[in-house]
Amino acid sequence: MRLTSHRKAAAGSAPRRLYYYNAGFLRQKRIRRILALAGYDLRLGVPSKTDDVAVWGHSPYAARGEAIAKKTGAALVRIEDAFLRSLHTGRSGEPPLGLLVDHSAMHFNSERPSDLERMLASDPLDDTHILNRARGAVARLKEAHISKYNAFDPSLPCPDPGYVLVIDQTRDDASVKYSRADANTFREMLYYAQEEHPHAHIIIKTHPETAEGHRAGYFDASVETDNIVLFDTPVSPWHLFEGATAVYTVSSQLGFEAIMAGHRPIVFGQPFYSGWGLTDDRNPVQRRQRVLTRAQLFAAAMIKYPIWYDPHRDQLCEIETVIDILEARARAWREDRHGWVAAGMALWKRAPLQKFFGQVKKIRFNDALPASGDRRAMVWASKSEPDRPAIRVEDGFLRSRGLGADLIPPLSLVCDDLGIYYDPRRMSRLEQLIGARATLRMDQQLRSEALITDLISFGLSKYNLAGALPELPEVSPHGTTILVPGQVEDDASILAGTDHVNTNLALLQATRNANPDAIILYKPHPDVEAGLRYGQVPADALEDLADAVLTHTDPMAVLEYVDEVWTMTSGLGFEALLRGLSVTTVGAPFYAGWGLTRDLGKIPSRRTARPDIAGLVHATLIDYPRYFDPVTNAACPVEVIVDRLAHGSLPRPSFSNRLIAKLQGSFASYAHLWR
Repeated sequence: MRLTSHRKAAAGSAPRRLYYYNAGFLRQKRIRRILALAGYDLRLGVPSKTDDVAVWGHSPYAARGEAIAKKTGAALVRIEDAFLRSLHTGRSGEPPLGLLVDHSAMHFNSERPSDLERMLASDPLDDTHILNRARGAVARLKEAHISKYNAFDPSLPCPDPGYVLVIDQTRDDASVKYSRADANTFREMLYYAQEEHPHAHIIIKTHPETAEGHRAGYFDASVETDNIVLFDTPVSPWHLFEGATAVYTVSSQLGFEAIMAGHRPIVFGQPFYSGWGLTDDRNPVQRRQRVLTRAQLFAAAMIKYPIWYDPHRDQLCEIETVIDILEARARAWREDRHGWVAAGMALWKRAPLQKFFGQVKKIRFNDALPASGDRRAMVWASKSEPDRPAIRVEDGFLRSRGLGADLIPPLSLVCDDLGIYYDPRRMSRLEQLIGARATLRMDQQLRSEALITDLISFGLSKYNLAGALPELPEVSPHGTTILVPGQVEDDASILAGTDHVNTNLALLQATRNANPDAIILYKPHPDVEAGLRYGQVPADALEDLADAVLTHTDPMAVLEYVDEVWTMTSGLGFEALLRGLSVTTVGAPFYAGWGLTRDLGKIPSRRTARPDIAGLVHATLIDYPRYFDPVTNAACPVEVIVDRLAHGSLPRPSFSNRLIAKLQGSFASYAHLWR
């Protein structure tokens, strides 16, 4: 892949001096950081001929830098937001997740070729790997409803299908002016939309900045008729494209996204995406004669051209990481924007829950759920009632470094609108997700496999407890080595997901009866070891049933030495599957019944899908939970949490949490107050 100049600068050469004369470069820390990581040294002063001058696109302040560049002979560099910018618009104050740094011209200026246009016109764009990445990224954007700005709700209804979509833009925007368009162009576009579709309903999509009151558009209520309506509802653009029979645009990025959605938009300006055989151009750029595929257009514009930035790791990244981040942030905003009312939440959990779900509107905590209201209702899963509909909340599968019983805040939580993953008596959202991931796209398969590799290489699990590996019994030549994880016997997953084998003693007996020659290693649950929860096995029984009892041991280290895991419903069975071990279940955990385990318990007959391990992982660790990064205090993808857990970059629990945790052992009978 050809490196653009900014990627070359970031690849090891000395920082290139970049002079600026716009206060925005001084105020915007994110922009300064991205440029620094890309190999630019931002400076004030007078440049030499070997230096660069930065201007923001064709903003009103760009003339200062243009004049100095012309006077000194320094090269002019134009900078703009990347095509996947943020959750909210820039005028709302949110910093971008990427920049476009162009040494030739701005991508929306059709007067001369930009770096992007040169890529589109002459780069080979035939590399199978990058084209597969492009197809995967487009599929992800569509599936997650990701666009340049993302503060919209995909659940909001669009107009009835069959309409013509006309896209408005902000008045006097540089992308309109330098696309050889003006207000007359927008009037002409609307005229032809009516002329060419005389009987169609015409929907004019208002720009998000216009809808938010920041800037006027080219269309207002005066153009509305029986067949023409302005539409400013914050719906998903991907849903809008699905219902449209035709798409008309001047130079909006939505025209580019319409191409990715399968349309051939009618274009009245000269945006970067016109002229490559994918649009109906009413004002063509004559020098653009190459015919490209959608994947080639996307690969150049979204993979090769931008500088993408990961704010969680403070480093440059690829587009896939930015999509990860936007998926997490958009999901959190969309689920939380109406606010929550929560019941059944222990006092110590309320602060972590507020961080997870209360960043848009603060959560209201009640002892019981209200009968009605304008907020969504959530309840801790074990406190839910079948006749009271609410979102059930529970710890996720990469929870923390330390126990919930020790009041360690969670890094992941799951929200289930159907049931809860550990209760097989009713369908859960996780079950639906697992069934849907029986077939994965290539990009999904690769992401899951990379996640599995990291989990194994870093030895990560739900609680990530340290512990020395004790001396283990020698392997028997006549049998296998089996790990039996103990559980908390009054845990909701045991009460809901087991039948006749529902205690640790019964599990050990079943394992020994079925495997008389095996080496059986018993790992008590950490909460039971600490005396905080129920599940002790009598010592005399352990002597007959287990060859070794592994107290205060890291279970991930033990998995390297065993052949099988026997469990009721423990998450350790899931972690064993990731490592290629045989797993036998005597209950009905969420990972049983999909053809990946040997199941002796009562499995719901509805689990008929047959995902592979990658599909199970995608549903369980990528799709189902929400993750919260305590370093940046923002919603994040699972990969960020893996990094935090692997490298120990996590804040310490508060003093009050540590103090209460120390007192728990002395007051275990009152544990319900903090659990």
